[in-house]
Amino acid sequence: MRRLKVLKSLITDSLDTITHGSKRYHLWMAFLTLVMLAGMYCYSIQLDEGLSVTGMTDRVSWGLYISNFTFLVGVAAAAVMLVMPTYVLKDIDFKQAVLIGEGLAVAALIMCLAFVVADMGGPSVLWHMIPGIGVFNFPNSMLTWDVLVLNGYLFLNLSIPFYILFRHYQGKEANPKVYIPGAILSVFWAVGIHLVTAFLYQGLQARPFWNNALLGPRFLASAFAAGPALIILVLALIRSFSEFKIEDKTIKKIAMVVTVAAQINLIMLVSELFKEFYAPTHHSESAYYLFFGLHGKGALLPWIWTAITLNVTATIILTFNKLRNNLKILYVACFMLFIAIWIEKGFGLIIPGFIPGPYGKIAEYTPTGIEIMVTLGIWAMGAFVFTILAKTAIGIETKKLRFKK
Repeated sequence: MRRLKVLKSLITDSLDTITHGSKRYHLWMAFLTLVMLAGMYCYSIQLDEGLSVTGMTDRVSWGLYISNFTFLVGVAAAAVMLVMPTYVLKDIDFKQAVLIGEGLAVAALIMCLAFVVADMGGPSVLWHMIPGIGVFNFPNSMLTWDVLVLNGYLFLNLSIPFYILFRHYQGKEANPKVYIPGAILSVFWAVGIHLVTAFLYQGLQARPFWNNALLGPRFLASAFAAGPALIILVLALIRSFSEFKIEDKTIKKIAMVVTVAAQINLIMLVSELFKEFYAPTHHSESAYYLFFGLHGKGALLPWIWTAITLNVTATIILTFNKLRNNLKILYVACFMLFIAIWIEKGFGLIIPGFIPGPYGKIAEYTPTGIEIMVTLGIWAMGAFVFTILAKTAIGIETKKLRFKK
């Protein structure tokens, strides 16, 4: 009964915390709400008229939704780069940021699931994936593995921080014997969610652009670059607009993780380019379309070359210790890297896999306004969820929220 009383008090105090704040906070939440409502309106049009309102066709059947899904799986997996040193290796410098990283993982996973629902056309078809009712097809289908690992990782990233914050709310220390096993499991699970997503593409034999042994490792490298880069940017905002103190050395340690991952990601990119262009075959046509255009079609050229320019520039900046330790320059480099990997793992990976088609036809893909607005609405939802989680966690960690006996 006492735990239920504490839980009720925590919920009440959390609601009070997230509904009160500065004028700037309310403007931010109002802006996110407005974007979500616009996204919901566009999604209602998609529900009414079907996926024909998007830029997807029978030639290019995955577009902006799956591109964002693929990228956000990596952002969610990146929380492990804070979980492992904090909970497993006992690095106290990461302790300040780990709950923020896990909150970001929760928001990213919720967005992942929302993008999948949007891409399927609507929630009414989800019953197909319910075991015993629909055709779940486990363990043969990689898609079912993806469903399991994503929802399992979401549960881990909800339960571990909740237990720690629930104890801190009562003014008590969390028992390591309770959360450490889950933290260790989440380390392996984080690797699993991104590898399974990579295997989902690798297993499609008819799409030679994805039949690459480096796809899984590169997914991980890019995830451990873009995810912590986003965490650094979020921590910078939290330091500026809240009382939650985050030391410079914490951000600089995370920056080292970003630097190493970005360098590995760049090396793998060079390896892929060598494989595609040194001894090209007819299976290299997708890569040619992406990087140089094919038969006069080159809609992705501005995107991919922008991504490569940003990627190389950011990695060079991060490589030099003097530049990386300048926080203003670090924030710019992290933003550049985040955008570059978003493009690479989105338009640079998904769309070329469908081009050219089975008979050599090139049907280019351009997202419609409906798709873009639904996408922005889902991103706004993720930011809204993260803001709520972060504000509550910060209140508990700064001891402003405490259970009143």
